[in-house]
Amino acid sequence: MTIQFFGYPKCSSCNKASKWLKNHEVEFVQHHIVETPPSKELIKEMLTASGLELKKFFNTSGTKYRELQLKEKLPNMTEEEQIEMLVSDGMLVKRPLVFDGKHLTLGFKEEEFEHIWTNN
Repeated sequence: MTIQFFGYPKCSSCNKASKWLKNHEVEFVQHHIVETPPSKELIKEMLTASGLELKKFFNTSGTKYRELQLKEKLPNMTEEEQIEMLVSDGMLVKRPLVFDGKHLTLGFKEEEFEHIWTNN
């Protein structure tokens, strides 16, 4: 699978991550996370491949997250409801989100990118 990069143009972490991938000659397809958020099926695939808790996929520092009071609401929502919430608004998704079918990174940590995206 081609590396899928979900980011937001005004996000500094997304821009750093994109630049890092380009500088390391890692090919990827870039998606504007608001215009084309990951699908429900893709979120489920990422969740399974990553082994992470679903709450890790939420942009907990985002305005939308706070406005919707998701810190209080998420624990009472089913996994399906949480996924519906993520796909309904790309601004709720932690970014950049990078996925190749097997590996996933959420956010940008250079050491993690070095380990995952240069060894595949």
